[in-house]
Amino acid sequence: MDLTTILGLVLGLAGLIGGYMMDGGHLNSLLVPSAMVIVFGGTFGAVAISFPMSTLAKIPRALGIAFKQTKRDPGSTIDEVVDMASIARREGVLALERRAQEHSNPFLKDGLMMVVDGTDPDLTRQILELEMDAIEHEVEGMAKIFEAAGGYAPTMGIIGTVMGLIHVLGNLDNPSTLGPAIAVAFTATLYGVMSANVIYLPLANKMKIRGKEQVAEMELMLEGILALQAGENPQLIKKKLASFIHDKKAKGEAGFDNGAEKEA
Repeated sequence: MDLTTILGLVLGLAGLIGGYMMDGGHLNSLLVPSAMVIVFGGTFGAVAISFPMSTLAKIPRALGIAFKQTKRDPGSTIDEVVDMASIARREGVLALERRAQEHSNPFLKDGLMMVVDGTDPDLTRQILELEMDAIEHEVEGMAKIFEAAGGYAPTMGIIGTVMGLIHVLGNLDNPSTLGPAIAVAFTATLYGVMSANVIYLPLANKMKIRGKEQVAEMELMLEGILALQAGENPQLIKKKLASFIHDKKAKGEAGFDNGAEKEA
């Protein structure tokens, strides 16, 4: 699980509710079922209208992207590509066939199999780039669901507040109830703005970041595959792929320090 996502949600909600209670507010006054139905029901309905069922069916997967931490080790990937490049230079690319077939990463597996099969380098790049574009487009599509929810929720909150005020203004016989009734009406606006800015929009941003991380890893693999196919020197491949690593720790694990290869 991605602890930052969970911790962020907890801190965001705790900060808002805690600050409210520090000013003397009561938690029960925030629990208004009618406002919840209007805001969350209206938001989900608007989202359902905006997207086809095939896209909405990806919501569980989208939540998995936001809440699950995918371990990425670019240093290990570089070492693996360099090792395969060394084998290919010594024994030929056909020596990589079994290793390619058994590889756990489908993108790297497809690329290696195209190299083993003697696919034209330009065609190899084209196919793999199309696969990268498909992944990026899919993740962006899932993020748009939550962005849409983040756009609709505040509006639904305003609608809920207006509906509540209509009810209040229609019952002015007892002035002593006006204050509490107006407070309940404005709870809908709170639900809409809070859910948009603490839940929907942050989750959409997290999905986009995860998508960019995955595409960056695929770009590294793509350049490694093409370099391997071209028969480039393994150490030059290592230096080339190191440019994809921006994290100093990962760079050190890959055998580089400030862009220069460490001496063994």
